[in-house]
Amino acid sequence: MVASDAPSVRSEVIAVIGNPDTTVIELSAGAEVAAAVAEHHPDLVIADLQMGNMGGMAVCIDLHLEESCGNLPAVPVLMLLDRRADVFLARRSDAEGFLVKPLDPIRVRRAVATLLGGGTYFDESFQPLPLEVAPSSQPSAVGAAGS
Repeated sequence: MVASDAPSVRSEVIAVIGNPDTTVIELSAGAEVAAAVAEHHPDLVIADLQMGNMGGMAVCIDLHLEESCGNLPAVPVLMLLDRRADVFLARRSDAEGFLVKPLDPIRVRRAVATLLGGGTYFDESFQPLPLEVAPSSQPSAVGAAGS
């Protein structure tokens, strides 16, 4: 199941994961997801973070709450994020996985396969690079004078 109010996002994801053995249900509104999960029992929900009426974070929280009450089957959620800063939102909503846009087919396929296999997938691309501090050739000011 792919939920996004942007037809281009839905098309991009479906082009990557679609095949003759896969049925993909497209939704254009987050508010439609819970009812569609109840009706179709999908193996995976891919939800865009930014949807006009109910974004991916709210979709994820809603699905997990309904599952905990026994109203919906368990279904992993892969959230599509617009920027690295949105990782906080994906983690707070307990999404089983997330990808940071722009999407590329390799990461999408890897994430989908991992979630369908029962794992979690947290996109490490676009992660800030750690800074390495070069050792200074000058003596430290601390303890240099009068030691």
